[in-house]
Amino acid sequence: MASPDGASGMGGSPEDTELSITLTLRMLMHGKVTAEGLALLGRGQQCPGWEAMLDARITISEGSCPERITTITGSTDAVFRAVSMIAFKLEEDLGSGSDGTAAGRAPVTLRLVIPASQCGSLIGKAGAKIREIRESTGAQVQVAGDLLPNSTERAVTVSGVPDTIIQCVRQICAVILESPPKGATIPYHPGLSLGTILLSANQVRGLNCPQ
Repeated sequence: MASPDGASGMGGSPEDTELSITLTLRMLMHGKVTAEGLALLGRGQQCPGWEAMLDARITISEGSCPERITTITGSTDAVFRAVSMIAFKLEEDLGSGSDGTAAGRAPVTLRLVIPASQCGSLIGKAGAKIREIRESTGAQVQVAGDLLPNSTERAVTVSGVPDTIIQCVRQICAVILESPPKGATIPYHPGLSLGTILLSANQVRGLNCPQ
């Protein structure tokens, strides 16, 4: 999820240290939401319009399956700006689809995709860390108990109004940056059939087939 490129940072606050790190954040989104709700991302699988504004690389996985992976890569500051724009855009779309009644701000849900080996640190001993994140941000956070199909990753669902989601994602990333994944990570690819990936103890077969 994150690569500490150039992170020397023993001094300063954790948030200051984060800003010098290159972060890759993966989110699982419904294809309809990706195509319509994030229309500002532009045409195609890459999103140069937002990349120029945010100084982050944003890609959407290909395929016709119901779900897509949206990947954001850049400095932590750029990634958080992208998450902010996505969250507010989704809230706007949810509001425009309502019946017009003033029922307050619509809650937004994001599903982060995180290596399972990092989820223990996110949950904390007896659930202490995830409880702390919930209480300090006001967002709802749930870590899936099962792995995503054919992968070593789990979905982490974050729900709330955009302001709370943004703070929650920041805290989640701070934990993940302090606890790098252990061992090889097999990334989740929506829509792969069970026969596409064959796992053995130390390798993944079927991903490097000749073209």
